[in-house]
Amino acid sequence: MTTVVLAEKPSQARAYVDAFDHSTKKTGYYEVSDPILSPDTIVTFGFGHLVELAAPEKYDEKYKHWSLANLPIFPDHYQFVVPTDKKTQFKIVKDWLVKADTIIVATDSDREGENIAWSIMNQAKINLKSKTIKRLWINSLESDAIRTGFKALKDGWTYYPAFKEAQTRQISDWLVGMNGSPLYTLLLRQAGVNGVYSIGRVQTPTLYMVYQRDQAIQNFKPEPYFELQAEIAAEQQKFVAKLDPTQKFPDKVSLQVFMAGTGLKNGAQDGIIKDVQKTAKKSASPRLFSLSALQTKINQRYHASAADVLKAVQDLYEAKLLSYPRTDSQYITDQEFSYLRQNLARYLSLVSQEVSLPQTEPQSRYVNGKKVQEHHAIIPTKTVPTKEQLTKLPRLQQQVYDLVLRTTLAMFAAPYEYEQTTIMTQVSQADFKATGNVPLKTGWKALLADETATKEAPVTLPAVTQGQAVTADVSAPQKETTPPKPFTEGTLVTAMKTAGKTLDEEEAAILKDVEGIGTEATRANILEGLKKRDYLETKKNQLHVTPQGTTLCKAVELEPLLTSPKMTAKWERALQQISAKERTQDNFLAQIKKFIEKLVTDVPSQLQNSGEVQQQVQQQQTAQAEAQAQAELGTCPLCHTGKVVDKGKFYGCTNYSADPPCKFTLPKKWSGKTLGKTVIKALITKGESSKLKGFKSKKGKSFDAKLKLDGQKLSFDFD
Repeated sequence: MTTVVLAEKPSQARAYVDAFDHSTKKTGYYEVSDPILSPDTIVTFGFGHLVELAAPEKYDEKYKHWSLANLPIFPDHYQFVVPTDKKTQFKIVKDWLVKADTIIVATDSDREGENIAWSIMNQAKINLKSKTIKRLWINSLESDAIRTGFKALKDGWTYYPAFKEAQTRQISDWLVGMNGSPLYTLLLRQAGVNGVYSIGRVQTPTLYMVYQRDQAIQNFKPEPYFELQAEIAAEQQKFVAKLDPTQKFPDKVSLQVFMAGTGLKNGAQDGIIKDVQKTAKKSASPRLFSLSALQTKINQRYHASAADVLKAVQDLYEAKLLSYPRTDSQYITDQEFSYLRQNLARYLSLVSQEVSLPQTEPQSRYVNGKKVQEHHAIIPTKTVPTKEQLTKLPRLQQQVYDLVLRTTLAMFAAPYEYEQTTIMTQVSQADFKATGNVPLKTGWKALLADETATKEAPVTLPAVTQGQAVTADVSAPQKETTPPKPFTEGTLVTAMKTAGKTLDEEEAAILKDVEGIGTEATRANILEGLKKRDYLETKKNQLHVTPQGTTLCKAVELEPLLTSPKMTAKWERALQQISAKERTQDNFLAQIKKFIEKLVTDVPSQLQNSGEVQQQVQQQQTAQAEAQAQAELGTCPLCHTGKVVDKGKFYGCTNYSADPPCKFTLPKKWSGKTLGKTVIKALITKGESSKLKGFKSKKGKSFDAKLKLDGQKLSFDFD
């Protein structure tokens, strides 16, 4: 009776194997034995996705070249293929799956993990009904968590609907991309814009959110306004109070009308302390981290990208230091709280501050098993590193671990306590309010001092009494409205989570049903894809749309369903209903097809009739022509018609794909020396370079020489 444990990737398989008593490494799998395992158990693995959706040309050769006449592309059934570089490992996995009596799905414990495993099993064409399928579901790669999980395997078929959800998401994204991308690319090419324009079910509304923010900033016109305030002098002490309730006066006329109606005047006048309230207040520590909350906070603190944060958390997970990263929960269960409490002293040894941790009973703000579905919040595991081990980690991993650790410990710390003093001062018939906070007990803030020091500097108000006479110096400084702030990767991740609602992470956390776009596992990849396609760029941690991204946004904004975060969020909710067996894959894909049919029908005339798109196209054409002119290093010395340009890994002729093609190329590196554009310009225009330093012989000796170009042949000139 053979049991096959299917891991997602080699590192995960290695973690499982390390938790068992005995193992023998083979090519592409491990033989393992342990009392908690059945006899004849092997552990094999994928390389992430061993199986992917086939490209359109696999269905029909005509799809190899994009054509508007071939749209829409709707396969009758969807084909899956194994990439060439993964076929060897797939065959190993398939052979074992065929032999298996029991298959233990041990890929990542999430929807995408289900998709990876079931796609492999389906592609192996085994009779799944003849196999016993179990599921390993764990939150940590620590040995004891792995062993506990293998002792309590779940029914694998229970998670089959999660696979159907993930597969539906995969297919729907394929349909939108394989139809939307050629549609917009070909139509924009017809208008005269070169390039490939990628469309995505989630990436397009995400890009459009940044575009809208950029437009709002660009078109923003500051408006002046006046605010009334008073500097209150009470004996020898002064403090500033503001009109209550706060009002913004758009001009001096409305300000003067208000002041006349309330008897106020500019400058010093009598006032009286109307009320003094002192209230003892407490604030709880921040919530525990979901992935998006952690990405937002780390980006805010250290300006790391969402993708870099995800990689750092994943690496810490694989190092067994943090719990499962791709979680949308900010809660833990009593079980996690218990082990955290048992290890408090060890965790505290990693923190330089001395802090008391008296909150040893679970609090519902952090501990609520009913709100933990697939995975709990990101927290430290029972494996506690030494300070020396932490210092050997990459810088970002140290920062991520430290913040997760401190935020988790803060749950056990006392609340931050402060006294809030509110003074109301009456001046004529108007009230002015001043508020000051004085810390009483630092509590959890001792652990997260950096986060709050700049936000909440203590404001101490003088001791005054109700009825006390004071002098009020009333003024109305002119101010200006400010534009919205550009997105950062952190704030954009939050905006994706809330489908564009302007909420901070704390507000998002307390919403009962947040309808976001993308998933915890995919948002970082979406942002990376937008940057790699040159639609988004990062400047000083701020995200902005590039000219190419602007062209795409101008084109797609005519189709609101493609740019709407709310619509995409509804799709995400519908996808989740597949897991809950409230909706079928066919039902969802039918909706996507109707949407694509609408695009194919409507978009050509939309682009043709849009003056804004035509204007943007002209700007893009000009920009592309300027970029091309700057990229050209000179006329090709071989065909004499093409231009030599930087091709990325080499320099080559623009007639490379012409009929007949020109195969002229020059390397970027020659005998150990990088050849810059100045050298290439000299070679193709003069046939030789000036004397260059830094060449290296095969024996490693440095030498100087000129370079000569004869046709396509480079040679040294030592004269």
